[in-house]
Amino acid sequence: MSRKAAVVTLTALAPVSWGSTYVVATELLPPDRPLFTGLMRALPAGLALLAITRKLPRGAWWWKSAALGALNIGAFFPLLFLAAYRLPGGVAAVVGSVGPLFVVGLAALLLGERPTVRSLLAAVAAAFGVSLVVLKAGAAFDLVGVLAGLASAASMSAGTVLTKRWGRPRGVGPLAMTGWQLSAGGLLIAPVALLVEGAPPALDARGAAGYAYLALANTAVAYWLWFRGIERLTATAVTLLGPLSPLTAAVLGWVLLGQALGPVQLLGMALAFGATLAGQRSPDPRPRTFSSTERKAQEVSMDLDGAPVRR
Repeated sequence: MSRKAAVVTLTALAPVSWGSTYVVATELLPPDRPLFTGLMRALPAGLALLAITRKLPRGAWWWKSAALGALNIGAFFPLLFLAAYRLPGGVAAVVGSVGPLFVVGLAALLLGERPTVRSLLAAVAAAFGVSLVVLKAGAAFDLVGVLAGLASAASMSAGTVLTKRWGRPRGVGPLAMTGWQLSAGGLLIAPVALLVEGAPPALDARGAAGYAYLALANTAVAYWLWFRGIERLTATAVTLLGPLSPLTAAVLGWVLLGQALGPVQLLGMALAFGATLAGQRSPDPRPRTFSSTERKAQEVSMDLDGAPVRR
């Protein structure tokens, strides 16, 4: 296996893990507590990673970590759950699957990654394939739910692109960066969860096990793999792994919950998976030509203390 293939495989484990969230939430967790679930996914995982790495942001990385944590976690989770509650599951998944198209546009603006025909076709094909898998006939559309779903996809897309653009400070590994973002996102969710849902629910052994899985494997490890992949792959290639999440959810629903998968669903899975593979085979896009002012700005970075350092 080539080095790139190994990176893609490890990064793909993140959306595969996220695809198990629905089964865990419906089978193990208290009902109707989506914000509390988001909080329990993010904050314990972030604090655990901070304890392991023993590194805190410094200088400009305080606000950068807060911004990335808000986009990737703090805003993304509540908007995602709002869409899930206002829309049928299939519609919410389809709305969220437009994320790769957002990333293609943002990567062109902020990273100089010129979109290719293959990447655009892969993004559209992946969204269409997901729709075949999860969309039911006569599914209802709710404007607030659709807007929330689009906003959640845009939030995660912006976070992915900015994570790629900003990189990480000198001497700080992706594990510490993941801890910063999860902690910031969890702290943002905490007051919203308390105001909307009230006091935390009582947990039995099944609920505790479910939250432990979500915090450790589904969030701490998965987001570390995701952010690690963003460093090593193009933003477009990483986000085109996202459709693996609803595909995994569909397979787990079939295996564990007895949900049916007909010929149309199987065709959609093949199409979405093929588009995901095509997105990884896309050649690296040619960088955008920057002006002299932009090149000069790129030569200056922030060191760990927040002081400008010329490369």
